[in-house]
Amino acid sequence: MTLTPNTSPAPFIVIEGINGGGKSTLLSALSGWLTSQGLSFRCTREPGGTPLGQQLRSILLGSPTPLCRETEILLFLADRAEHVRSLIMPSLAQGTVVLCDRYTYSTVAFQGYGRGFDRERLAELNTLATGGLRPDLVILLDLPVEEALRRASARNQAPSSERDTFEEEDLAFHRRVREGFLDMAASLPEQFLILDAREKPETLLNQAQEAIARLLPHSRLD
Repeated sequence: MTLTPNTSPAPFIVIEGINGGGKSTLLSALSGWLTSQGLSFRCTREPGGTPLGQQLRSILLGSPTPLCRETEILLFLADRAEHVRSLIMPSLAQGTVVLCDRYTYSTVAFQGYGRGFDRERLAELNTLATGGLRPDLVILLDLPVEEALRRASARNQAPSSERDTFEEEDLAFHRRVREGFLDMAASLPEQFLILDAREKPETLLNQAQEAIARLLPHSRLD
């Protein structure tokens, strides 16, 4: 992906991984930590970080009928374009740390590796949608696909659980998605931090904190 660095005074941090990896749990824990540090931050997600994105999320993750591959990609990109320009960039410009659940890497993993869409073309479309904005850090929560799907299935038993049609894909699809994330991490080692999502939540939080702390003013951190 041809993306340019974030030049704002605050870091842009993305959390990625296959479904069931614990992204929401880590984001919640990081929010508590940043609050304790007295830092201004914004937690958001893709799709769904804006009012338009919430409408697109319900279509993308809960459509009663399958979307064609190209429609799916363009809806994700529409969500991202609105998200970057109306929320992420303005927040960063104000000195607000941004923590984002999924970004361009998910599109490459799910639609490129998972669906088989041309990855070079996806890179061009992602650049168009983001204006070239690249995160300072990508935390990849990795774990075996079977374990991830077991966790996702258990989570979905909750009455308030949100439907996610991607979790209904076969095992081979999820294995390709995981391969995609790991391939990107291997090609961008300076940008990615791979964490073993089988570790305890406290361990994952400590590892993520150490990486994020290097991007923040040390004088304000415990």
